[in-house]
Amino acid sequence: MQKRKIHRSNMIRCTLCYDAPCSRACDRMDPAALLRRIWFHNEETAASEIPENPCISCDAPCEEACIREEEVPIRSLMMKLAEEVKPNLEKNLTVDYASLRTEMCGIPLENPFLLASSVVASTYDMCARAFEAGWAGIAFKTICSFEIHEASPRFSAIHGDNGTIIGFKNVEQLSDQSVEENMAIFRELKKNYPTKFILASIMGQDEAEWESLARLCEENGADAVELNFSCPNMMEEGLGSDIGQIPELVERYTAAAKRGTKIPVIAKLTPNVDRMSPAAEAAKRGGADGIAAINTIKSIMGVNPFSYVSSPAVHGMSAVGGYSGKVVRPVALRFITELAQNKNLSGMHLSGIGGIENWDDALEYLLLGAGSVQVCTAVMQYGYRIIDDLKAGLARYLAENGLQNVRQICGEGLDYVSESTDVLERDTILFPRFKKEWCIGCGRCMISCADGGHQAIRLGEDRKPVMDGKKCVGCHLCILVCPQRAIVPGKKRISRAKNKH
Repeated sequence: MQKRKIHRSNMIRCTLCYDAPCSRACDRMDPAALLRRIWFHNEETAASEIPENPCISCDAPCEEACIREEEVPIRSLMMKLAEEVKPNLEKNLTVDYASLRTEMCGIPLENPFLLASSVVASTYDMCARAFEAGWAGIAFKTICSFEIHEASPRFSAIHGDNGTIIGFKNVEQLSDQSVEENMAIFRELKKNYPTKFILASIMGQDEAEWESLARLCEENGADAVELNFSCPNMMEEGLGSDIGQIPELVERYTAAAKRGTKIPVIAKLTPNVDRMSPAAEAAKRGGADGIAAINTIKSIMGVNPFSYVSSPAVHGMSAVGGYSGKVVRPVALRFITELAQNKNLSGMHLSGIGGIENWDDALEYLLLGAGSVQVCTAVMQYGYRIIDDLKAGLARYLAENGLQNVRQICGEGLDYVSESTDVLERDTILFPRFKKEWCIGCGRCMISCADGGHQAIRLGEDRKPVMDGKKCVGCHLCILVCPQRAIVPGKKRISRAKNKH
């Protein structure tokens, strides 16, 4: 029988604790670290790290110590890793973290993972701790010369069923430290972490300021400059995303920054446009060496007086702000694909941003043409420690596919993407396949098919689904809603004509 993968849903109540009590209660291994592996889609890596027979004759003190009052089946998950996943691991697989080495505009990166310009990279201490954790570089919180006045509160979120953030809104602006203070941070970071990558995000108010800020960043140790043409939260008109929507300004200010520096210049563009190519091509004409995309999406969350979490509001007032998190990833990938397929941008480095939480999220960006990725919201939720699983998962993927370097996968998925739906298969049907040994008889597939599909599923006397092949159109809604993942795509397509008879 096919072995099941261990998914995040199997530990949905886990809080991913700091200094986790479950690990303090176990003298054989670090269950908290292994649980994080599962959470971030690294169950194979977890299985390779778990000892033999870890929980035999164990009375599970880890579960007794759990702050969720034994709601997380730690012992069961550890046993599944050892008994179901570990035996199926590829033998003699060598995972080499050196395969993650890459570059940005010719400057070496030890891996493709950077912190995105935001609060997560805004002080010396924070950046130093990120470097120590294993991040290859940081895009420092945007430097400017004007005063910053932040709102309080300034964050809100949409939560999933287990309390994790799936959509995040902010009205935060730029660095509230002076230019001089930020330059001192750059000097200290480069002195103590000479091999780490410092991407200095800047925002000027006119050409002279874009030029002078770029020059200062180079003089004080930055490896490259990122031009913030995309922040949606600026109080003054003519800044942030206002620039990114006007290609002429993008070109003018990019050229100004290039006059001030010899290090690479990256234009960070706004998603608050129909197409990003006009601004990207303008940045290239201005001399940009690369494009970063996307920044946050303009959004609003209504102020709900009956909710304990609402839009950032003071005295009942709210405002448009930037939206990020897991839910924006498909939007960001669409823009990255557009840029990667644009032949006029050939040779430019693409740095992908938006909704990256797991290594396989990052993989999607790399396959669609990004050469590096930047992470923010996931770090705000889980901390710098997620770099362990970003690196472990991607390095393992490369090893399993016989690849020597991460650059080998960059853009490899572009041939499988089309802007037109005409390429989609419309003359055949791929039926769902029901794995009844995994089914618990909840009936969710039947409900969704009846009320949101084509009434092709009923429950048998054993409460297991029975499909009517004459009604099924192969939409796969049932696969998406099954909480047990007990429905999978079929193995063979059939013609629509045959399905009608």
